[in-house]
Amino acid sequence: METEYGGSASAAALGAEGRRGAALSAYLRQAALDPAPAAEVAAEIDDLLAVGLFSEAIADDVDLLPHISPPRGETVESCLALVGSHLRQFLAEPVAPPQSPPQTAREWKERFPDLSQLLGAYFHQDFSLEYSSHREALDDYVSDASESDLRKVADEIHDFLMLNESDQALKKSSAVLGLGVSPPHGVRLRQWLADVREILLRARQG
Repeated sequence: METEYGGSASAAALGAEGRRGAALSAYLRQAALDPAPAAEVAAEIDDLLAVGLFSEAIADDVDLLPHISPPRGETVESCLALVGSHLRQFLAEPVAPPQSPPQTAREWKERFPDLSQLLGAYFHQDFSLEYSSHREALDDYVSDASESDLRKVADEIHDFLMLNESDQALKKSSAVLGLGVSPPHGVRLRQWLADVREILLRARQG
């Protein structure tokens, strides 16, 4: 079982007495932004329990799932059933998307997938082996990005800066998203990201 959420089995982290644990709570915070995957997971759990975990018909699929070690006195089936009930309750009573910063690395990457791709793929710790400057790396990204990609990253940078009110928080969460280099000399991280956003917006306009 994974330490953070990510699928029907890994979402099964529950707290004491069946309360939502950290992993399931993180999953549901992300699901508030897009409930569709949670509905799919709930349906998959129902199907899995209806067929039975030890059914030969799905044995190969079950082998691919992360192994779950249920709490003492519980079974894998009872844990999955409880997760399913939490998901159905969430879907029946949707909550507003969280306005607070994500609380786990997985949440940050799920919340800002396109920005994570930009930072992790172009501004990683081996950046200097591939590019002579930050602008060269950014131009390389822009050359292969669609107009839709540019818009998404620009929007994500705006939200990312809004969620990270302090420079310390911004530095930490940027590293989580894959940033492995410092901004250009003499430029603060917040200003550099804002500059990147402006460049992407101008590139989108052609």
